[in-house]
Amino acid sequence: MGTLAHDLYCDEIISRTDALRSVLRGADLSATVPTCPDWNLRDLAVHVGGAHRWVGEIVRTRATEALPPDAVPGSSPEGDDPAALDAWLAEGAAKTVEALRAAGPGQEVWSWAWEPSTGFWARRMAHETIVHQADAALAAGADYAVAPELAADTIDEWLEIITFVRSTGYRKEALELTGPGRSIHLHATDAPDAEWLIELGEGGFAWRRAHEKASVALRGPLTDVMLVFNRRLPADSDRVEVLGDAELLDFWLERTSF
Repeated sequence: MGTLAHDLYCDEIISRTDALRSVLRGADLSATVPTCPDWNLRDLAVHVGGAHRWVGEIVRTRATEALPPDAVPGSSPEGDDPAALDAWLAEGAAKTVEALRAAGPGQEVWSWAWEPSTGFWARRMAHETIVHQADAALAAGADYAVAPELAADTIDEWLEIITFVRSTGYRKEALELTGPGRSIHLHATDAPDAEWLIELGEGGFAWRRAHEKASVALRGPLTDVMLVFNRRLPADSDRVEVLGDAELLDFWLERTSF
């Protein structure tokens, strides 16, 4: 489970889906999403809505094994009507949150990661929706903001995922996240205690919340630091500042693109 309340994650799934729907209304759904260049805006919406419904089915059925996504009822919208897509997104988020709230955070269910619980899935779907709503907002030139505690938890969760992926050997690029005496500092300039230190060593990397000098520092507003760390903004964006070994930050970002 995450560090925030289960109900907060559930609330965020709904509010972020509503924000995504707002961006999509009136937008050109065939427009490419620059941060996910294999997708257009409609593809992005179908991915998010499909993930919601897949997780909702896992939670509702208390699944103990992975469910094939195409076996989930209503796993994709019917037709190309934007209004139908909008209604499908809203219904999927609502049903998934209903299942998560009914289950609470402590029910054991299948997950692909380190924690087989409904609490894991509430957090995962909240952050999945936070980041993909950013994709849509950036593609459409829309405003984007996220509460500090959620932006910080998004960074925490992504570090946990990278740690897990490296430990399982699932992605070979994650195995390259080594390097003696090198470190990365993430420093939010607008939120107290929103700082992280990632230390790379011969056997991998470790991370913690800390304010310490590092080989390279990524500084800026917390939301923008989160977006860079999730590869939604480029590291050379004028919204953030990179101090020190910029190539090390690029090295990290290139190997955490899964």
